[in-house]
Amino acid sequence: MNLIVATDKNWGIGKNNDLLFHIPKDMKFFRETTTGKTVIMGRKTLESFPNKKPLPNRRNIVLTRNKDYVLEGAEVIYDISELNVEADAFVIGGSEIYKLLLPLCHTAYITKVDADGGADKFFPNLDKDEEWELIEQSEPVTDNGYTITFCKFQRKDRTCPQT
Repeated sequence: MNLIVATDKNWGIGKNNDLLFHIPKDMKFFRETTTGKTVIMGRKTLESFPNKKPLPNRRNIVLTRNKDYVLEGAEVIYDISELNVEADAFVIGGSEIYKLLLPLCHTAYITKVDADGGADKFFPNLDKDEEWELIEQSEPVTDNGYTITFCKFQRKDRTCPQT
Protein backbone atom coordinates (compact mmCIF):
# COMPACT_ATOMS: atom_id res chain seq x y z
CA MET A 1 0.00 0.00 0.00
CA ASN A 2 0.93 3.63 -0.44
CA LEU A 3 0.01 6.77 1.39
CA ILE A 4 -0.25 10.37 0.27
CA VAL A 5 -0.29 13.45 2.49
CA ALA A 6 0.68 17.12 2.61
CA THR A 7 2.54 18.21 5.74
CA ASP A 8 3.70 21.49 7.13
CA LYS A 9 7.29 21.95 8.32
CA ASN A 10 6.34 20.35 11.66
CA TRP A 11 4.70 17.34 9.96
CA GLY A 12 1.28 18.81 10.76
CA ILE A 13 -1.52 17.64 8.47
CA GLY A 14 -4.75 19.17 9.68
CA LYS A 15 -6.58 21.57 11.92
CA ASN A 16 -10.25 21.54 12.93
CA ASN A 17 -10.90 18.55 10.61
CA ASP A 18 -9.67 20.45 7.56
CA LEU A 19 -6.51 20.68 5.50
CA LEU A 20 -3.89 23.19 6.61
CA PHE A 21 -3.37 24.59 3.13
CA HIS A 22 -5.21 24.76 -0.18
CA ILE A 23 -2.48 24.53 -2.78
CA PRO A 24 -3.63 23.91 -6.37
CA LYS A 25 -0.42 22.14 -7.49
CA ASP A 26 -0.67 19.73 -4.52
CA MET A 27 -4.37 19.11 -5.22
CA LYS A 28 -3.49 18.37 -8.87
CA PHE A 29 -0.73 15.96 -7.78
CA PHE A 30 -3.17 14.22 -5.42
CA ARG A 31 -5.80 13.88 -8.17
CA GLU A 32 -3.32 12.61 -10.77
CA THR A 33 -1.75 10.14 -8.32
CA THR A 34 -4.96 8.66 -6.91
CA THR A 35 -7.43 8.77 -9.83
CA GLY A 36 -8.33 5.25 -10.91
CA LYS A 37 -6.95 3.80 -7.67
CA THR A 38 -8.37 2.72 -4.33
CA VAL A 39 -8.31 5.35 -1.59
CA ILE A 40 -8.66 4.45 2.08
CA MET A 41 -9.75 7.02 4.64
CA GLY A 42 -11.42 7.50 7.97
CA ARG A 43 -14.98 8.69 8.37
CA LYS A 44 -13.92 12.16 9.57
CA THR A 45 -11.75 12.64 6.49
CA LEU A 46 -14.63 11.71 4.20
CA GLU A 47 -16.96 14.05 6.09
CA SER A 48 -14.49 16.91 5.52
CA PHE A 49 -14.96 16.61 1.72
CA PRO A 50 -17.33 18.90 -0.17
CA ASN A 51 -20.88 17.59 0.28
CA LYS A 52 -19.41 14.69 2.35
CA LYS A 53 -19.26 12.62 -0.83
CA PRO A 54 -16.71 9.97 -1.88
CA LEU A 55 -14.00 11.05 -4.30
CA PRO A 56 -14.94 10.55 -7.96
CA ASN A 57 -13.15 8.08 -10.24
CA ARG A 58 -11.71 6.08 -7.34
CA ARG A 59 -12.70 3.09 -5.25
CA ASN A 60 -13.42 4.70 -1.85
CA ILE A 61 -13.02 2.69 1.35
CA VAL A 62 -14.04 4.29 4.63
CA LEU A 63 -12.79 2.86 7.91
CA THR A 64 -14.98 3.60 10.94
CA ARG A 65 -15.83 2.14 14.33
CA ASN A 66 -19.49 3.14 13.86
CA LYS A 67 -21.23 -0.11 12.84
CA ASP A 68 -24.34 1.87 11.76
CA TYR A 69 -22.42 4.05 9.29
CA VAL A 70 -23.56 3.55 5.70
CA LEU A 71 -22.47 5.61 2.72
CA GLU A 72 -23.57 5.43 -0.89
CA GLY A 73 -20.65 5.25 -3.31
CA ALA A 74 -18.13 3.88 -0.82
CA GLU A 75 -17.26 0.63 0.90
CA VAL A 76 -17.47 0.93 4.66
CA ILE A 77 -15.39 -1.37 6.84
CA TYR A 78 -15.13 -1.53 10.60
CA ASP A 79 -11.84 -3.35 11.15
CA ILE A 80 -8.56 -3.41 9.21
CA SER A 81 -8.82 -7.19 9.06
CA GLU A 82 -11.65 -6.56 6.55
CA LEU A 83 -9.35 -4.47 4.34
CA ASN A 84 -8.73 -6.21 1.04
CA VAL A 85 -6.97 -3.92 -1.43
CA GLU A 86 -4.45 -4.04 -4.23
CA ALA A 87 -0.84 -3.06 -3.56
CA ASP A 88 -1.21 0.33 -5.29
CA ALA A 89 -4.02 1.54 -3.01
CA PHE A 90 -3.54 4.88 -1.24
CA VAL A 91 -4.17 5.77 2.39
CA ILE A 92 -5.38 9.40 2.39
CA GLY A 93 -6.07 10.17 6.05
CA GLY A 94 -6.79 11.27 8.63
CA SER A 95 -4.17 11.10 11.32
CA GLU A 96 -5.62 8.03 13.12
CA ILE A 97 -5.88 6.09 9.84
CA TYR A 98 -2.33 7.04 8.83
CA LYS A 99 -0.98 5.79 12.17
CA LEU A 100 -3.03 2.60 11.95
CA LEU A 101 -2.04 1.75 8.36
CA LEU A 102 1.50 3.16 8.16
CA PRO A 103 2.99 -0.24 9.12
CA LEU A 104 1.28 -1.76 6.05
CA CYS A 105 2.57 0.89 3.61
CA HIS A 106 5.70 0.64 1.48
CA THR A 107 5.68 4.03 -0.29
CA ALA A 108 4.78 7.48 1.03
CA TYR A 109 4.13 10.49 -1.19
CA ILE A 110 4.68 13.55 0.99
CA THR A 111 4.12 17.11 -0.13
CA LYS A 112 6.19 19.21 2.24
CA VAL A 113 4.94 22.76 2.70
CA ASP A 114 7.55 25.19 4.00
CA ALA A 115 5.19 26.86 6.48
CA ASP A 116 3.71 26.33 9.92
CA GLY A 117 0.02 25.58 9.55
CA GLY A 118 -0.79 25.62 13.28
CA ALA A 119 -1.85 21.97 13.07
CA ASP A 120 -3.74 19.99 15.69
CA LYS A 121 -3.18 16.68 13.80
CA PHE A 122 0.22 15.33 12.81
CA PHE A 123 1.86 12.69 10.65
CA PRO A 124 4.93 10.77 11.86
CA ASN A 125 8.19 12.45 10.84
CA LEU A 126 9.58 10.09 8.18
CA ASP A 127 12.82 12.11 8.00
CA LYS A 128 13.61 10.80 11.49
CA ASP A 129 12.15 7.32 11.07
CA GLU A 130 14.90 4.77 10.47
CA GLU A 131 12.47 2.45 8.65
CA TRP A 132 11.95 4.99 5.85
CA GLU A 133 14.24 6.67 3.33
CA LEU A 134 13.75 9.59 0.98
CA ILE A 135 14.20 8.25 -2.56
CA GLU A 136 12.94 11.17 -4.70
CA GLN A 137 12.48 14.88 -4.17
CA SER A 138 11.36 17.61 -6.55
CA GLU A 139 12.85 21.06 -6.75
CA PRO A 140 10.89 23.47 -4.54
CA VAL A 141 8.00 25.19 -6.31
CA THR A 142 5.85 28.10 -5.23
CA ASP A 143 2.07 27.99 -5.43
CA ASN A 144 -0.62 30.09 -3.78
CA GLY A 145 2.05 31.82 -1.68
CA TYR A 146 3.62 28.59 -0.36
CA THR A 147 6.86 26.83 -1.24
CA ILE A 148 6.28 23.09 -1.62
CA THR A 149 8.45 20.07 -2.34
CA PHE A 150 7.11 16.74 -3.58
CA CYS A 151 8.90 13.88 -1.80
CA LYS A 152 8.74 10.13 -2.21
CA PHE A 153 9.75 7.94 0.72
CA GLN A 154 10.14 4.20 0.64
CA ARG A 155 10.21 1.70 3.47
CA LYS A 156 13.74 0.29 3.71
CA ASP A 157 12.46 -3.22 4.48
CA ARG A 158 10.10 -3.86 1.56
CA THR A 159 8.80 -7.06 3.21
CA CYS A 160 6.13 -5.21 5.19
CA PRO A 161 2.88 -7.14 5.43
CA GLN A 162 0.50 -6.72 2.53
CA THR A 163 -3.24 -6.57 3.02
